[in-house]
Amino acid sequence: MTVVGLLALLLIAGGACFFVAGSVGMLRFPDAFTRLHATTKADNVGLGLVIMGLLLQADSFFDGAKLVVVWLLVAQSGATACHLIARAALQTGARPWSRT
Repeated sequence: MTVVGLLALLLIAGGACFFVAGSVGMLRFPDAFTRLHATTKADNVGLGLVIMGLLLQADSFFDGAKLVVVWLLVAQSGATACHLIARAALQTGARPWSRT
């Protein structure tokens, strides 16, 4: 295995760890707002690491450009969906969690 292949593997594995952490946060956190934060942040970082690992393995510039476009579209749609869900939760009366 080459150094580039090993680095790609580490990046993809790191991305998978972020995906798992976001999923655990979604299951463990107490309210909709903290759950949204866990999933959107961890999934964006996880996808970024996976895309970087795949970019190292891309055969051409065009393949790499497609990966970057997918990354940008997923990041934008995730942020938009998170905003819409949080706004809907606020409008239905959900309040952010507090310790008191």
